[in-house]
Amino acid sequence: MQYDTLIRQALIMDGRNTPGYVADVGLRDGRIEAIGDLSAALATQVIDARGRVLAPGFIDVHTHDDTVVIRQPQMLPKLSQGVTTVIVGNCGISASPVSLRGEPPDPMNLLGPREAFTYPRFADYRAAVERAQPAVNVAALIGHTALRSNHMDDLHRSATFDEIAAMRVQLRESLEDGALGLSTGLAYASAFNAETDEVLQLSEELTAFGAVYTTHLRSEFEPVLAAMDEAFLIGRHAQVPVIISHLKCAGAGNWGRSPQLLAALEQAAKTHPVGCDCYPYAASSSTLDLKQVTDAFRITITWSTAHPEMGGRDLQAIAAEWDVSLMDAARRLQPAGAVYYGMDEADVRRILAHPLSMVGSDGLPEDPFPHPRLWGAFPRVLGHFSRDVGLFPLHTAVHKMTGLSAARFGLSERGEIRVGHWADLVLFDPLRVRDVADFKAPQQAAEGIDGVWVNGVLSYSDGQPNGQRPGRFLARSGDLRGGFSTL
Repeated sequence: MQYDTLIRQALIMDGRNTPGYVADVGLRDGRIEAIGDLSAALATQVIDARGRVLAPGFIDVHTHDDTVVIRQPQMLPKLSQGVTTVIVGNCGISASPVSLRGEPPDPMNLLGPREAFTYPRFADYRAAVERAQPAVNVAALIGHTALRSNHMDDLHRSATFDEIAAMRVQLRESLEDGALGLSTGLAYASAFNAETDEVLQLSEELTAFGAVYTTHLRSEFEPVLAAMDEAFLIGRHAQVPVIISHLKCAGAGNWGRSPQLLAALEQAAKTHPVGCDCYPYAASSSTLDLKQVTDAFRITITWSTAHPEMGGRDLQAIAAEWDVSLMDAARRLQPAGAVYYGMDEADVRRILAHPLSMVGSDGLPEDPFPHPRLWGAFPRVLGHFSRDVGLFPLHTAVHKMTGLSAARFGLSERGEIRVGHWADLVLFDPLRVRDVADFKAPQQAAEGIDGVWVNGVLSYSDGQPNGQRPGRFLARSGDLRGGFSTL
C-alpha cells in the first residue's frame, strides 16, 4: 500500500478521552486511510513519530477570526499551536450577514474596521472564505448583534416585531447556507437591552435545523446564575443545544462561585443538551467597558483609538499620569480594548476540568497587543494544566479540544483519529509542549508542536509554516442535538 504520508510509531490520543496507544497512521487523499502496524507500507513522506503524541487537530470553538481568515489566511497564531479548525461568529458578533450604515458598533469593531465587513449575506461570507483558502478550516455562527445592526436604528432598545421578523429571515437564510447556529452577546451595550423575548423569537429559527445556541451571558458578574437560567430557557424554548461561552466568575466579588455555576450547568444538563467553553487564563480581554472599570483588579489597555501610545500600559498608571480618576481615564481612551485580571485561578481550574467544558481561545487577532490566549491557549492546556499542574490526564486535555468539540458543533468526520476521517492532525512532544506567549510578549509561537496537518496536508513543521493553505469552509452537517452526552 502506498500512502501520501506515513506517521510511524506515534502515541495516538484519538480524541475520545481514552488513554493513548502506539501505532502507525497512513494518510491518503486528505483522509486517514489506515491505523495500526504499517511497517511494510510505503509512502511519499514518512515521519518518525517515536516519543511524540499524535492527536486530532485542535478545534478552537471560540474565536473572533471572522475576517482575519480572509485577510490573513495563513492564520499563524492558530496553526502554530496545532489548531486546524476555527469556529467564528461568537459573542453575538459575526462578519455576516452584515450591511453597515457607518462604523461597526462596539463590539463588532473587534472583528476589524468598516472595510472588513463586505458580506451582506452569509453565502457571500462562505464564498469569500472558500476563495481565500485559509490555512485552517472555518465554521461559522450568526451573531445576534450583527443581525440587530442590520435592521435597527438604535441598538440600545429591544427590537420591534417587524425588526425581529427581518432578523429571522436573515438567520433562516444563513442556516440554510450552512451556519452552525445563533450566538448572542447580551452583556454588551449593543444587545443588553434586547428583551429575552427577542432572543426567544429568533431562537425559533434554530429548531427546524437542529442548530446550536451559544451565548456570552447577559452577565458574568453577580447575576451570572440568572443569566445562565435565561440561556437555558432560550434553549428549551427552541429545543436546541446551549453552549455558554467562556464560562467564568468575573469580578472580585464573584470569586469562588464556580461550584455554584457548575452545579447549575449539571442540573440543566440532566434534561437538556448544554455545555460550555472556557479559556485557560484568569484574565479576560475585550473592548474597554466602563461597567468593568474598577480598582479591585488590574486592567491593561491593549489599544486605544484616541491614544494609541497607551497600548500595553495599565489603566491605573495612565490615570495617575493624567491625574484623573480611573473612570475619566477610561472615557478619554475610548474606543479602546483592555485585558481584565478579574478572575480567580481556582475558579478557572474548576471550570476547565469539568466534563462539560471545551477549550476555546477567545483570542482577538485584530488587537495590536493581544491577550496571550491568541497564540498560546491550546499548548497551555497540554503543557501547563495537564502535564505540570496535573489537572487532568493528557488524553482528557486532547478530548476537550477535539472529539468533544467536533461532536458539539456537528463537525462530521473531524475531531477523532479514525479511519475514513479527514486528516486534521497535530504531532507534539508531550514533554516540551508549552505556551510561550505571555502578557508582556503575547505574540510568540508555542514550543513542542512538531507538525500540523490540515485535510492531509502538512502545513506547519519544525516551528515554521510552509505556506500551504488547505483549509475549507465547514458547513453545519445534520442535527447538532446528538452531539451532547449526559454526565
